[in-house]
Amino acid sequence: MRVLLAEDDPILGDGLQAGLRQLGFQVDWVRDGLAATRELAGGAYAAAVLDLGLPLRDGLDVLRATRSRNINTPVLVLTARDAVPDRITGLNLGADDYVVKPVDLHELAARLRSLVRRANGQSQGILHCGAVSLDPSARQVLHDGRAVALSLREFDLLHALMLHPGRVMSREQLEQQLYSWGYEVDSNAVEVHIHHLRRKLYPGLIQTVRGVGYIMPKEVIA
Repeated sequence: MRVLLAEDDPILGDGLQAGLRQLGFQVDWVRDGLAATRELAGGAYAAAVLDLGLPLRDGLDVLRATRSRNINTPVLVLTARDAVPDRITGLNLGADDYVVKPVDLHELAARLRSLVRRANGQSQGILHCGAVSLDPSARQVLHDGRAVALSLREFDLLHALMLHPGRVMSREQLEQQLYSWGYEVDSNAVEVHIHHLRRKLYPGLIQTVRGVGYIMPKEVIA
């Protein structure tokens, strides 16, 4: 799951980026409001963590500009501003969650996963498709109740498809969810991961829509 982190404090930003990566997130970190606005406009993120006290453009202005463009990326506001009016303002401008610093890293990760679930119409923490179940918090996949070992990229790709059952996702969309900045992506990387998932789970789990992308059918028969 790829998330945007907008935080100007170098120590906190570095800690959050490293910690979230250890918990399985792909994290791009920006340090000012203009960069946050630009990146959110690209629409490549499953969610964003937004500090309000950003230089160049305040976090509330970032939020206002983002929602005015009908960009619906889930946004978690993480800030030291703990007054009730500040919380109300942030939520009214379109924030999906509001957390006051300091925050426990595991709680932050759980809140992000919850935001992404809700944004994609998923009510339960564990995703199911046919005989396959995926637990994002434990990063565990079961097939007919048996644990299946997946690589980091295989898990993230399966997670992205299971969040959008019945929706075709292009190779480019999947790459955006699998890789943060600085990674050299092989042209056939997604195809290789799909091949491995079909082999480790079962061939009919992920279907190819020729010339368009890949889809996880809403109803899958193992």
